[in-house]
Amino acid sequence: MGSLRKGKLYILIAIFIATFMTSVEVTIVSTAMPTIISELHGLELQSWVFAIYLLATAITTPFYGKLSDNIGRKSLFMFGLLLFLIGSFLCGFAPNMVLLITFRVIQGIGAGSVMPLTFTIIADLWDHEQRAKILAMTNTAWAISALLGPLLGGWIVDTLGWHWVFFINVPLGILTILLTAFGYKDVYQGEGFKKLDYSGIITLSLSLISLLLVFQELSANEISWGIEAVYLLIFIISSALFFRIEKRSKDPIIDFKLFGSRIFLIQILLTMILSGILISFNIYFPIWLQSIYRVPATIAGLALTPSSVMWMIVGFFVSFLMKKFKAKQLYAGLIAMMSLFVFPLVIADNHFPIYAFYVISGIIGAVMGIILTVVTLLIQKSVTEEMVGQASSMVVLARTLGQAMMTGIFGLVFTLGINAELHHFPMVSFESVNKFISSASSSEISEAIRPSLNQIILGAIHQVFLLATILCIFAFIINLLSPKVEEI
Repeated sequence: MGSLRKGKLYILIAIFIATFMTSVEVTIVSTAMPTIISELHGLELQSWVFAIYLLATAITTPFYGKLSDNIGRKSLFMFGLLLFLIGSFLCGFAPNMVLLITFRVIQGIGAGSVMPLTFTIIADLWDHEQRAKILAMTNTAWAISALLGPLLGGWIVDTLGWHWVFFINVPLGILTILLTAFGYKDVYQGEGFKKLDYSGIITLSLSLISLLLVFQELSANEISWGIEAVYLLIFIISSALFFRIEKRSKDPIIDFKLFGSRIFLIQILLTMILSGILISFNIYFPIWLQSIYRVPATIAGLALTPSSVMWMIVGFFVSFLMKKFKAKQLYAGLIAMMSLFVFPLVIADNHFPIYAFYVISGIIGAVMGIILTVVTLLIQKSVTEEMVGQASSMVVLARTLGQAMMTGIFGLVFTLGINAELHHFPMVSFESVNKFISSASSSEISEAIRPSLNQIILGAIHQVFLLATILCIFAFIINLLSPKVEEI
């Protein structure tokens, strides 16, 4: 009994570190992104750095979940962590944007094992009542990573250089692997290796990748419509094949019976939309503050801090709120409040007060912290016990996929916004915008064109948050379609 308790402690620490390490990637890299863009000359590819990581994570999430049911959790968890470390190490040495994006694929494939397997390991070791507390601790690790990521990322960029935002993962990953290897005994052994639904994996991967390529190609300076047509055709065909294969498969990667529940379907849709909205703040607040307000990376990263703080604080009140309000009512009020705070970003000018970024960030964090926690609990309760694991993995997939897709779409909107503004300022080049975005390289820009650059970038950012506002309204409408749930 004592060794079991010790094993639980070791794996709980490992889960905490792994969750922190993989989730911090989004916030820490977003803070370093303006410097990376300038040094590697990759403004037109910037959205790929985020999107490819999230996409690789999304694609592999159901694969890890399904495989863990066959061969157990421990070996897959360690394998994913090792891949993540290798990818992080290579990213730190990337000499150009293309290789950085390539190495982020390795990172993402490794990260795909962490969230679904941590949820599954928690389900193996703790009963339902205890599980809620352990999941809250895992969410705390995520929130702490979001809190420290911008601060740590800004400090690393300003003192050590952007390469170290990737190198920092190496010692943390090694510690996590050691804790898992020597402190955790896999209590779930599985039935042995089964033939996986490789056709489903391939068609799902092709579908997601081709969809992202459709949006990414649209963000290029010169769009190739022939290539666009090919990507779209691949998406349509692979999606159709995936649905056909999964319906006939004896052991599908995604059991479509889950989506027969309207509660489940709407919760998944809300998770995707809200996670997509969240990524707009994580990526474009630092860019806004560094380019328009000319603040250093560290200060720009602080704008994301209130979101993380509020996310942690509201976690202590979720149980109380669930007893006082029905989920549908709670969501409606929170999404309406979020919409009111997002809309000012669409019309903000150069004199928009900096403190407003902190207020808006805190509101967004509070809303997301409450809704995404309730979503997880509601989905787990809406399915049978034998489908809780797969349902939980769908929540992870929805969050990751929502961020991956919206990263590409927001990147498209941002780039198109810049290109549209450049037509009004012929004296300004795309390369000038690239340099101006980072506070570190803005000194190279002539004073004569700085006002024009401010207007160009601000106009593009307005388009990003106009889309975020539209998504808030869409989420509000989707929630109205949800059936009444008496209790959570």
